[in-house]
Amino acid sequence: MADLQAAKATADDLIAARAGELSDWCAQIFDFAEPAWREYRSADWYVERLRAEGFEVEPGSAGMPTAFCANWSNGDGPRVGLYAEYDAVPGNCQAPLPLAAPRPGLGPAAAGHTDPHSALGIGALAGLLATKAAMQAHDIPGTLQFTGEPAEKVRGSKPIHAAAGYYDGLAAMLSFHPFYMLPLCNTVRWDTHCGAAYSFVYRFRCTAPERWGAQDGAPIPQSHSDIRAPGANDALMMMYQAGRSLRDSMLPHRGGWSVSEAILATGQATADNLPALQADLQYMIRVPDLQMAEQISGQLHRLARQVAEMTGCTVETIWVSKSRPGLANHAVARLAWEALQEVGPPVWEAPAHELARKVQAACGQPADEAPLIEACTRLIDPEEAEAILRRDLPPAQRNSTSDDYTDMSWHCPTARIYIARPALRGGPYPPWAMNALAGMPALIDPMVQVAGRVLARSALRILTDAPARAAAWEEFEERRAAAEDVPPLADYPPPIHLPWPEYVETRRGRDWHIPSPPSGDAR
Repeated sequence: MADLQAAKATADDLIAARAGELSDWCAQIFDFAEPAWREYRSADWYVERLRAEGFEVEPGSAGMPTAFCANWSNGDGPRVGLYAEYDAVPGNCQAPLPLAAPRPGLGPAAAGHTDPHSALGIGALAGLLATKAAMQAHDIPGTLQFTGEPAEKVRGSKPIHAAAGYYDGLAAMLSFHPFYMLPLCNTVRWDTHCGAAYSFVYRFRCTAPERWGAQDGAPIPQSHSDIRAPGANDALMMMYQAGRSLRDSMLPHRGGWSVSEAILATGQATADNLPALQADLQYMIRVPDLQMAEQISGQLHRLARQVAEMTGCTVETIWVSKSRPGLANHAVARLAWEALQEVGPPVWEAPAHELARKVQAACGQPADEAPLIEACTRLIDPEEAEAILRRDLPPAQRNSTSDDYTDMSWHCPTARIYIARPALRGGPYPPWAMNALAGMPALIDPMVQVAGRVLARSALRILTDAPARAAAWEEFEERRAAAEDVPPLADYPPPIHLPWPEYVETRRGRDWHIPSPPSGDAR
């Protein structure tokens, strides 16, 4: 244990010594702010950085252009996994300022970091580099694996990486996420892990509008009558409305579940006398278990076929995600909780508090002497957090909400670690306020550094404590067997060719694919 303590001290020293770099890196990914499946600059940045740090990196892992898998080995030993996410959310472009303002040169419709995945990835990278430094300094054998996980907001990469075997053979996976939603703040998930998520796009096509109606002998070209065909937009609107009106009938009123829609742009910028040829409607289903996911998706698939028939269209289902619900692992969760207790919660200094008060004032709220919620500044025991979480859940509901880290938990013992991101007292606050806090170094850097220290301690414990590894693996096998060992569900290619929004280079410079409003327009 003395050697482990020395290794932890080395890891802490590395994070302290490179605090300035970590801050700059976090700000850089925050500024890239690239959305799902289009994180080109962010992924390239990580690949270049990891190679510079001595890792062997496979870019484009599992056929995903903005994913990667990096490995570094210090000889034969256990293999520990960490990962970065770096996708941002369209419609949340915010500068790291205490006022509502998009990043320079862009409008508010562009993407921005909300959770923030910019800090998630750099916090995990801090833990990775600190663990590597300690392994080298104290001759600790083993391998570190670091995957780049794009498109988490649509539950994208992890089911695909899982199906391709990237998590097989890991002694443990350490999953970190910034968080502020009570009671999961500065703690580790215990029993109730995230649930299943299914996501897919219905692509309606009007391929034969000329067959819709009979010709009446009028001396106009036949194509000018095609506009009488319903077209793909009509199919999309019928599907959207019918799906919403029937949503409450798709499942019994039990447990927490949701169905969300998004209309993907298809570039048909015309209202000429032609029917819309294509329309894409995306669904995201968040449910506790796979049976519920299958039931809802089956209802929607049936409805989509009927809508296509009524409108004379065809419909194609393009899968985005099939993510399994998570498996708990008390052994590795307890190990991570011990690390978190050693490090303690993030600590924010006076400059951070002053910035937070400026955000409060900009939102028309009173400026508090202590502007951050109290839960950000203390730890909560995982079992206490579990008891609070279960108060609002039916006893039979095993999982709650969704996040695709759960796919990792079917391949190795997995700990889900939450470190507090700064959140404001009072409110209500507009979305820009939380997004701005995530980009200000004085407010986000304390979380990044604490995350790095907790992850490094957890990884070092796994690498050096054979009985702890054995206990985690024994529990993993027991839980997987009890859950009937659901295999990977991703039987579809990465959905990279859908019209996901992205940044483009034009004669006007770098811009969001939805044109930005002129400078000075109101949000």
